[in-house]
Amino acid sequence: GDGCGHTLLTPQSGTLSSRNYPGTYPNHTACRWRLRAPPGTSLLLAFGDVDLEPSERCARSSLLLADPQAGTTYGPYCRNAGPAAPLLVTNSSTVTVLFNSTSHRSGRGLLLSYATSQHPGREEHPPGVLRHPQPVVYCPAGCKDIDGDIWGNPSQGYRDTSVLCKAAVHAGVIADELGGQVTLSREKGITLYESAFANGLHSKRGSLSEKRLVFHKVCRFVLPACGDALEVAAFNASSWWHEVDALGQDRAWAASRAALGTAGHSWAAEPGSEAAWLELDLGTRRNVTGIITRGSSEQYDYYVTSYQVSSSRDGKNWRPYRGSGGQEDKVFEGNVDSHGEVFNAFIPHIVARYVR
Repeated sequence: GDGCGHTLLTPQSGTLSSRNYPGTYPNHTACRWRLRAPPGTSLLLAFGDVDLEPSERCARSSLLLADPQAGTTYGPYCRNAGPAAPLLVTNSSTVTVLFNSTSHRSGRGLLLSYATSQHPGREEHPPGVLRHPQPVVYCPAGCKDIDGDIWGNPSQGYRDTSVLCKAAVHAGVIADELGGQVTLSREKGITLYESAFANGLHSKRGSLSEKRLVFHKVCRFVLPACGDALEVAAFNASSWWHEVDALGQDRAWAASRAALGTAGHSWAAEPGSEAAWLELDLGTRRNVTGIITRGSSEQYDYYVTSYQVSSSRDGKNWRPYRGSGGQEDKVFEGNVDSHGEVFNAFIPHIVARYVR
């Protein structure tokens, strides 16, 4: 309906909000969401925010939840008649969420997330206080586009005032389209948290905090460990640019110059070429968990803004990367300038010798 805001629903978890959240929700709108969990499980709903203008019996704006299997309803809820607890445990695998608004003056609207009974240790928006040194938290799908800031990056860790599950997406330990379980620790804070662009999210540059959040990746592979840089045996490309300078000298922006640490100019496809590609031969089959890209800031402001990935075990048969959703070829967000590094995680990881 016309009152629906950010929505991402999966069988295991999801996040939903009213239109314009956390800005004032619009007048005379309605939205209906139907949540479905796998058979044999039940839904757990977390009320991140219910800020609907108060009125008698929530007549001006309301949130109502219906459990058709049990014939039970919860609500209506609004600001003066909110949920009794931030977490609602149902006995049903199907719940209908109804939101309606009439004329009103104020209110942020609503933010809800849910998980199934398979994930009871789930996290709410925003994160609560961490009471254990190394807690395990379940983050619902859809955290990436929730309002709230994160400070830091995957290598440093994150300022402890960051939105926890959003930081987990930025760090590449979960995919936003699926959510999942994360393990983290609170460690001593640092003086400065550097910003980074990773997995479609910008973090901020932040100052000193007493504690920082450090995410721990679960490595299910033998070697190399998560985060180790893979050696590239050879580079190949669809084409490369042969630059001729003012003195008539030729300079090749060849595929071999594509390694991240290469000094000077990088690889660049021939100008005007369509469907350009760069290919990496890893020498043998490897577990590839992510990719870092950077442009060429020497003399020219060149960089790639988006890209797709394919992989092959034999260099002949190629498989496009589709990520956790598996329906369409995934488009990764690349760089916004020629000097910054951008990280994108592969969740699930790629097992291949060749990556294109």
